[in-house]
Amino acid sequence: MAWSSLPFVVLFSLAVSAQLGASDLAPDYYSDTCPNLETIVRGVVKQKMDANIRAIGSTIRLFFHDCFVEGCDGSVLISSTAGSAAERDAEDNQSLAFEGFDTVNAAKAAVEAACPDQVSCADILTIATRDAISMSGGPFYPVELGRLDGLSSSAGSVTGQLPRPTHTINQLIAIFRAQGLTISHMVALSAAHTVGLAHCGTFRDRVYGNPADPTLNPTYAAFLRTRCPADGSSDPMVLMDQSSPATFDNQYFRNLQDGGGLLASDQVLYTDSRTRTNVDAWANSTAAFNRAFVDAITKLGRVGVKSGSQGNIRQQCDVFN
Repeated sequence: MAWSSLPFVVLFSLAVSAQLGASDLAPDYYSDTCPNLETIVRGVVKQKMDANIRAIGSTIRLFFHDCFVEGCDGSVLISSTAGSAAERDAEDNQSLAFEGFDTVNAAKAAVEAACPDQVSCADILTIATRDAISMSGGPFYPVELGRLDGLSSSAGSVTGQLPRPTHTINQLIAIFRAQGLTISHMVALSAAHTVGLAHCGTFRDRVYGNPADPTLNPTYAAFLRTRCPADGSSDPMVLMDQSSPATFDNQYFRNLQDGGGLLASDQVLYTDSRTRTNVDAWANSTAAFNRAFVDAITKLGRVGVKSGSQGNIRQQCDVFN
């Protein structure tokens, strides 16, 4: 069913339900129970970033993939067990990198040593994401805290919930709207692709298709052909932003203006008139982009928050209590 055909009341109820539990969040939620929480998490994130650049994009992606499926409840962190495939092993999550999970698990261990049984994995992931963004050049912003960890994690729940590299603009808009997010939020959050890597298989058709994607800068396409074999015999990874790969900045939007979006779902933000205005505005102003991104990621962090009997505080992020 096309998104535009859904009755208004359904759209409204989806947006409202996506925000349930958000009223329980507060930046000072742990001020009494774990006053050094953010300092502890920040120290671990810095250590992991210094050790491996992939920790930046990998940690940020974990937050996005968590919030889009069953809300921001740490369910993406759960490991599968015999006979029960968890979210992280769904097809759309196969590319989530070890470094992100490792960063969150290490931060949880450090927090547990200081404040046992007080802080959820969902909140630790939220803080770690902010720190990965701010310590790589992006904006620092206060994080709302008080989430509980979800009580379930199923690979089947991921289907159709996440943006895919080949999605059209209408499909992207529908997925974000289902989480109560606007077109402007979608464009701002897409800039998380200013850091990280992507497998050749996610964009190979753009480079080798017959014809090749006409929205792809020919010089950039030639470069990508030197990195990705046409026959798919291997699937190496390519930096999503060749200009400033370890810096969270608005270069992502300038790349789109030049036909340098790596994924089709990136470049479509510039080719479609509904989103091009935002791309141009944020390509020209770091301050404007930072404000828009902070607003968008704060809204994302309120999606599907668990409270009360809906969740608990895990002792380990990758297993249920």
